[in-house]
This record gives sequence, structure tokens and C-alpha cells, in this order.
Amino acid sequence: MERMESFDLVIIGAGASGLTAAITAGQLAPGHRILLLERMPRAGKKILATGNGRCNLSNRAVLAHDYHNRAFALPALEAFPPAACEAFFRSLGLVTVTDGEGRLYPRSLAAASVLDALRFGLERSGADLRCDSPVFTLERGKGDFCVNGILLARRVILAAGGCAAPAQGSDGSGFALLRALGHTVVPPRPSLVQLVSGSPLPPQCKGLRVRGTVSLERTDGTLLRAAQGEILFTEDGLSGIAAMEVSRAYEDGATAVLDLAADCGLSALCVLLGELWSACPGASAEQLLAGLLPKRVGTALLRAGGWNPGNALPAAGIPALAALLKRLPLCLTGTRGFTHAQSTAGGARTEEFDPASMESRLVPGLFACGEVLDVDGGCGGFSLHWAWASGRLAGKIAGKSL
Repeated sequence: MERMESFDLVIIGAGASGLTAAITAGQLAPGHRILLLERMPRAGKKILATGNGRCNLSNRAVLAHDYHNRAFALPALEAFPPAACEAFFRSLGLVTVTDGEGRLYPRSLAAASVLDALRFGLERSGADLRCDSPVFTLERGKGDFCVNGILLARRVILAAGGCAAPAQGSDGSGFALLRALGHTVVPPRPSLVQLVSGSPLPPQCKGLRVRGTVSLERTDGTLLRAAQGEILFTEDGLSGIAAMEVSRAYEDGATAVLDLAADCGLSALCVLLGELWSACPGASAEQLLAGLLPKRVGTALLRAGGWNPGNALPAAGIPALAALLKRLPLCLTGTRGFTHAQSTAGGARTEEFDPASMESRLVPGLFACGEVLDVDGGCGGFSLHWAWASGRLAGKIAGKSL
């Protein structure tokens, strides 16, 4: 029988929020026994994949962002705004830069720099890290928590992540631990993930990017979610910021409606196409669209509308073409799932946690942070900032209570 070990604080999950919580708690409670458990062979693997390997770690617009369950997230975000995020990482030896759209990156533009800074900070905090240590059971006794039947802890922070990118460590196991303690979990679903379509248009346009709006609609026309930005056509559907932003709202039978002229109203677009038609008499339909869309996209759109791209467009066809540019429907068959998702929608019901501390309202001494909670943001560093902010708050309150 294994000997029981006792700790003041056990943190489950060494991802973005767990590492931040451990560093913070260690700084505030020197001399206390703090243990960070990670199921993967190394800590923070998912961080390495963020921002296409550059780690978009925050955004200047965090406080104005429309997070899911924003009211719950706001106290943690206000306590850790972008300036505090920069200062935190500077204290770990990391220099950050901001791009023209307000996104924060490490100056090296290498996600490994962020992870290295967190690992160095963890070492200095005095917290102990154990990798290859999955947690199967978490029980609440009379005074302590018992982890895997062999570890005792006065306090526990659950930072086990969601279900997105399971190969990088997020397997949804934290949800089972929460349910076992009486918490409610909003069913998780993929977010910030590519949409899959059976339409022939995406493969015809594979690799091409346009700017526009993607609206996710039910068959009865009900709008589920809409987002504007870059649209990337893939072999089997849509990617890019606009498509990924709406993916959290996908449901069976939904249609993606593309507005490929989002900066122009329908009437103004009809006038513009009419002017181009008059200025280029006899031009083919695809030539008419040459200045508006990449050629392959224009050709695919015309075919979808029943026009021969090589033929001249009659003047009477201009309103219909404008309407199709503003509303190009693509039937969807699903998303690419958790395997390819960047984030998880759903998670622990926020009403069961105190937003001022991240502590459970049901199980005193239990804290949660990051993706395991039902909070998620859009592309641009928002979800990662939530991980830092919630981990910082949980680590602060738990550390002070030791």
C-alpha cells in the first residue's frame, strides 16, 4: 500500500491556467507544500500550438470582448487586464509585443519562449511539478481532499482544461472529477474549429482567403451566430477567423451563409456591379468579378448561381448576382470536432462558482480555472487570456488561504 502524502495545495493540470495558478500560489505562500499534477509527459504542451506556434497570449480588447458568460469572467479579467498580463510575463523574463490588431505575442514570436518563462517561474515559486500523473479520483473528506487515494490536500485547484486538442492534454477528465463532487457540467462542444460542408464550392476554392461575414443559420432562417473577418476555403469546408468564431454555435442542419461583400449594402453593390458592367461592355461574368474576388472564388460563385463564368452577364442578371454575393449558402455536415478545435464551449456551470475567487460554492476549498469552466472567447488571444486571468485569481485566493 502506497504511503499517503500531504500537501497544502494540489493543482490538477499544468496547462496555461494551472501553471499560472501554481506560480501565483507559490509566490504568495512560500514554505507551503504546493503540488502541480500533469497527465502528459511535460507541462504546457498545448501552449506550444497556440497562435500558430507564436502564442497569441492576450489582446488589448480583452475587457470589451464578448466572452461567453462574460459577467462571470469579468472580475477575473478586470483584476488581470492586458497591462497586468504584460507585467506578469515581464516578471518571468518574457518581453511581449503588440501587433496592429491589438494581439500580444512574445517578442521572439515563439510559443516556446512563453512556456520556458512559465517553467522558470514555476521553479522559482517553489511548487513541485509531477508529469505523467493523471488524476482519476478526487474526493472530499472531513477536512482534506484526497487525490487518487494517495494524496491529501487542504485546497485543490482544478485546471484540467476542456476537451479541445486531446493530443495536447485536454481529454475532458476534469469534468468527471467535478461531477463526482456534485457539480453540474454544461455539455462540452468544439469551439474555434473548422466547419465541414458537402458543397463543391470549398474544394474548388481550396487555399483561397477572402474577407466577409459567415452567418450560421437554422433551416428556418433563425440566426445562431455571425462573425466578420477572414474566410479560408479548405478541402472540405471553411476555416479562418470568421468561420471559427461561429463554430461554437453549430448544430445539426445548420447552414453557413457567406456575405462576400460585407462592406457594401445590397443596393450599393447593385450600383457598383452596374457601373462595372457599363464600363466593360461584353465582359464575361468572371471578368466582371475580377476586381472583387479571387478568380477561382468568383468562378465557383457564378457556377453556384447557375451562370457560365465565360459568358457575358446580361444586365438583368446584376441584381441576382449581387444577392448571391451577399448571401451565398453552404450546407454544413458538421465541424472537425475536438481533435482540431482550439477551444471548448461548455464546462462547469459558472453559477456554482464565486467569480470573485474561482472557489466552488458547493465544495469549499475547491477552485477551478481556465477551460474547465463554462467560459470561452473568440480568436485573437481571448481564451488564453482567460486562462491566465482565472488561474491568477484562483492561485491568489487559494494561496492566501493556506
